[in-house]
Amino acid sequence: MKCSRFVRATLAASTLFGLVTVVSSLGASSASAAASPITLAYVTSLTGPAASEDAGSQAGFLARIALENAQGGVNGHKIIPLVIDDQTSPSVIATALQDAIAKGALGIVSQSALFFLAAKYPEQAGVPVTGSYDDGPEWGEQPYTNMFASDHGSEDPKVPVNTLLGSFLKKEGATVIGTYGYGISPQSADSAKGNAESFQDAGGKIGVDDISIPFGGTNFTTEALVAKQDKVNAIVPSMDNNSNFALATSLKQAGVKLKAAVFATGYEHDIIGSPVWSTVQGDYFLSAFRPFDLPDAGTIQMAAAMTKYEHMAKSSFPDFGEIEAWLGADLMIQGIKMAGANPTHAAIIKDLRSIKAYTGNGLLPITINYSTIFGHDPMNCAWIVQAHKTGFTPVSSKPFCGKDVAGTSTASSS
Repeated sequence: MKCSRFVRATLAASTLFGLVTVVSSLGASSASAAASPITLAYVTSLTGPAASEDAGSQAGFLARIALENAQGGVNGHKIIPLVIDDQTSPSVIATALQDAIAKGALGIVSQSALFFLAAKYPEQAGVPVTGSYDDGPEWGEQPYTNMFASDHGSEDPKVPVNTLLGSFLKKEGATVIGTYGYGISPQSADSAKGNAESFQDAGGKIGVDDISIPFGGTNFTTEALVAKQDKVNAIVPSMDNNSNFALATSLKQAGVKLKAAVFATGYEHDIIGSPVWSTVQGDYFLSAFRPFDLPDAGTIQMAAAMTKYEHMAKSSFPDFGEIEAWLGADLMIQGIKMAGANPTHAAIIKDLRSIKAYTGNGLLPITINYSTIFGHDPMNCAWIVQAHKTGFTPVSSKPFCGKDVAGTSTASSS
C-alpha cells in the first residue's frame, strides 16, 4: 500500500455522509450546449478506517475536472463529477460501483484500498478505470484490461522484489529491518513482504515481517516490544498514516533506536507541526510524485488549480491522495479526448491503451507506455524527502530508482 494521510475536510460536511454524492459546483464552464454532459465517478473512502488516508482526496479529482470544464470541457462536453464513498466496507464498494455504472458513468477513477473486491463490475460492464494501483494486482491481471494505473501504469501480478528500498536503507547504515502490513489488503501485505526481501537482497537481516495488522490498527505496544527484542533498527511500514505513525510512536516509547524509517506516504503539509511531527523528525518519506519543492509545469498547473477551485492555501501543497485523484482524472480525460466527439467506453479503453508516453505532465518520475505495460512493472522510481523542523527537504532533485530482482515474487498467492 502506497498510501496514507490525515483526514482533510476539504468539502462540506454533507459530502462525507451517504453512499454517493454528486458535486456540481465546479466553477466556470464553456462546454457547448449541443454536447451532452458526461459523468466521471471517483471512488474512495470518505468514511470508515481508510478515511484517515483518503477523506479529502476527492479535491484533486474535482480540481482537475474544474480545470477542464473551465477550458470548455472535453470536446465540448461538460464533465459532471460523481464522488462515491465506499465507507471502507467490502459490501458497500460493490453496491457503490454498480450504482455508478447504473448512473451512466463514462469512466471510473479509483483511490480505494478495497477496489479489488469489486473490480469485476466495471470490467464486466466494459467501463474504463484509471487511478491508483495500491489496492491489489488486478491492475495487471486478466481480464482487467479496462484498468489503467495512472501512477504506475500496470503491475506484474507476481509482485517481484525491487531493490530501491533495500539499497537506500543499507546506505543509511541499517542492519535489521521491520516491515508491517495489513492482512486484509493484498497490496499492503505484498509491499511489506517485498520491502523485507529487498533489504535482505541488499545484505540486511529481516527482524520483523508482520502482515497481520488489522486495517487501520493503531495499537502497536506488542509489536514495538518485539521489534526491540529483535534489534530492529530500520522500518518500512506499508500502511495508512494513522497506523504508520502510531507504530513510529510506539517504537520511540519502547526505546527502539532506528537508523532509518521510511514511510511510503505521509509527505504532506498537514503533518507539519502536528502532534506526530516531533516523532518523525529525521525520518524519510517516499514521494511517488514530483515534490512541489521541485517545481515544474505539472506541479505549477496542479497547485494553481487546487488553489483556485479547492481553496488550497498557497503555502501548502497537495497530498498523496489528492495527486492520485488528480492523475486518475487527468488520464481519463486524455482517453476521452482521444475518443472523439461521441466517446464510448470501448473507444476510451482502446485509446488509453495506445498512449505511449504518459508522465502526468511531469508529476511522475517515469514515462508510462500503456501499449506495452499491462502485466509488467515499469522502472520503480520515487523521490525521497526528509522531515526537518520546518518542513520536508528532498534528499535529491532526482528520483531514486530500483530494479526488479529476477525470479522473485511477493504476491499473496505465491
